[in-house]
Amino acid sequence: MKRRSVNLTIQAFGKRLPFILTCLLIAGVVLGENPTKKVKTPYDDIINIIAKKHDLPSNLIHSIIRTESNYNSRAVSPKGAQGLMQLMPTTARIYGVKDVFDPVQNIEGGVKYLKDLVELYKKNTKMVLAAYNAGQEAVKMYSGIPPYPETRNYIKKVMSTYTLSTIRTKTIIYQYYDESGRLVLTNSEYLYSLNRKNKK
Repeated sequence: MKRRSVNLTIQAFGKRLPFILTCLLIAGVVLGENPTKKVKTPYDDIINIIAKKHDLPSNLIHSIIRTESNYNSRAVSPKGAQGLMQLMPTTARIYGVKDVFDPVQNIEGGVKYLKDLVELYKKNTKMVLAAYNAGQEAVKMYSGIPPYPETRNYIKKVMSTYTLSTIRTKTIIYQYYDESGRLVLTNSEYLYSLNRKNKK
């Protein structure tokens, strides 16, 4: 008698299951808990513009910022990394960032650094992330990804939202005429911009 009662209860629940799941799904959407919905941030436009400018995937930049600072432009790490992309003072200086807490400057500097790492490590996502987190010297010392738990966890966290093993990018070819009038073709934005600056 008890077994039959249990079976009837399960059958009744089974018939209502589609209705229950539909209600839960609607509740999730209303509450803004739909896992497939893309979360907007105050920096979407800035990231899109800078990503396009340097020909890097915007979702990679989002993944790094989310992991580094969780979109907190005033974030400072115990090691002294600052801002959205957690730039170290030396890195910020090299890439022309004067105010690390300015979102545009921070993202621009971070993406320039990231682009150099992409070229250096031949678009290998894990190697690029390892160098971004632990530094190029650590990657060189271990001839690959350092065994630091922090770096391993960092790579895993970034790649939970940017899942490609290779960073997709196009090679941009710049052309200019040097001092002797020869046409120069280069993929170095730095050389191109330096030449333009010298001609002003």
